[in-house]
Amino acid sequence: MTQTDTQLKTPAQRGLHTYAGGCLCGAVRYEATVDLAGVTRCNCTICMKYGYGGGAGMKPDAFRLLKGQEALKKYGRDGSPNTRSFCGRCGVVCFGDGDVPELGGKFVSIYVNTLDDVDPSLLTFGYWDGRHDNWAAGMRPTPWPFQATA
Repeated sequence: MTQTDTQLKTPAQRGLHTYAGGCLCGAVRYEATVDLAGVTRCNCTICMKYGYGGGAGMKPDAFRLLKGQEALKKYGRDGSPNTRSFCGRCGVVCFGDGDVPELGGKFVSIYVNTLDDVDPSLLTFGYWDGRHDNWAAGMRPTPWPFQATA
């Protein structure tokens, strides 16, 4: 087995590594220096509607958009500083960004399904209760119960 094969089968090794990713059609490409041992899923309505496969967060200076600024579209709720960026050509959501003081302030979060050569099924996820703005409860190793909003 080559070193590359080993890396592909163990993408959640501890520590910062630089990964490349992008959308389906290739119009949007990025690099991110991130620790994939800290990937998360959230149960908020936006993440649930997007079919959120999980994300890995970082400070903005650890993310580099390589190409596709002109192809990017953004979605965000009125009044929220947080947005999701997707390719206007193929529709793939590649990353989000914003500012959540409870989680350390400004961030970029890449969607792990958009990373090249990383098998998300090999990652270990932590879970947030964003549906109820329950950020203070922290992340946990199992999904939060789904409770419909009134």
